[in-house]
Amino acid sequence: MGHVLNPGLGSLTIALALAGSSGVTLFFVLSGFLLFMPYARALLFDSDWPSTRRFYIHRAFRILPGYYISLLLLILFTNPTYFQLARWKELVLFLTFFMDASPRTYQAINGPFWTLAVEWQFYLLLPLLALAFRPFVQHGSLQRRLNALLLCLAALIGWGLATRYWGRSWEIDPHQPGLLPPVVHRLALFFFYGSNGKFLEDFAFGMLLSGFYVLSQYVREHRLISFLYRYCWWFWGLGILELFYTAAWSTLPVNTFVAPFIGPHNWLSEMVLALGYSLCIAALLFGPAQLKRLLEWGPLREVGLLSYALYIWHLPLLLCFTALVLPYASSWWHVLIYSTIWIWVVLIIIPFSYLFYRFVELPWIHLGSRITRTKEL
Repeated sequence: MGHVLNPGLGSLTIALALAGSSGVTLFFVLSGFLLFMPYARALLFDSDWPSTRRFYIHRAFRILPGYYISLLLLILFTNPTYFQLARWKELVLFLTFFMDASPRTYQAINGPFWTLAVEWQFYLLLPLLALAFRPFVQHGSLQRRLNALLLCLAALIGWGLATRYWGRSWEIDPHQPGLLPPVVHRLALFFFYGSNGKFLEDFAFGMLLSGFYVLSQYVREHRLISFLYRYCWWFWGLGILELFYTAAWSTLPVNTFVAPFIGPHNWLSEMVLALGYSLCIAALLFGPAQLKRLLEWGPLREVGLLSYALYIWHLPLLLCFTALVLPYASSWWHVLIYSTIWIWVVLIIIPFSYLFYRFVELPWIHLGSRITRTKEL
């Protein structure tokens, strides 16, 4: 939607207005934080080990029905050629959540779908990662467990960075000599990198926050937790400053030292974003009430219930606005067009997302909960 902003606002203002795309990173960090929490309790404090079966059932009933119904509707109304035999391989990638792994399906049908592929792959991997951490973490003193967990998560961040560097290098120079046989190399790229990385560094930052938060619930006087409480405002300031920098870095003078590492779309840029969001989340978790007040506002929390539907449908519905409304508004002032977009969001996108949540997502969520309760009984 950058084309509806007045160019006279300046490149920095426009870059900041369009910085919402980095919300993908926030989405991944929050996923790591929320989903790792029961595993962090088990690893650090010997609570019951989370049921892998229950985890997969809840994730499947939460994600799959809404996704497959949305995919069917979007193909029917916008891309019916995917039902042709010639495109069956691409359709299979969408059906198996590997649409992020091929340039032919990356950001196809619906732009946000590639992030759902990354998210789903993390869901499949998380219980296995926790089991892999278990022999290293779940014994000894609390401090020893915490240190071991930090090392495991550091290794996960390292793996994410290494695979991103490796994948980016092949994007830049696809004809460089490889160490693996060509078939093995293509399979490794497909599963470990895809088209834009698997974002394990983002998830690992969220898992790190989860470990700190669980620790604070049991041992608030721990020196690490005391440090987090004491310097929460510094975390908030540093996080906001870092996010401002990442939003504006395409408009800033090129620094020849840092540009190869943390400029836009370079191999460390995702970690920089994840760190900025993690600092802000840490400030919210361990900071005073005034920091949390806005996010605890009732209407905003209600909108949060619609997050999955908004996530899937915001772009297709915005494209409808572009096709149906924007041609008649091309001569309007930029501020009026921009305001009309927000009216469309309030009157069309949010109500549609509520209906989708109420009649598509919620019944399946309840069914998944009933299945897990029945099996436990």
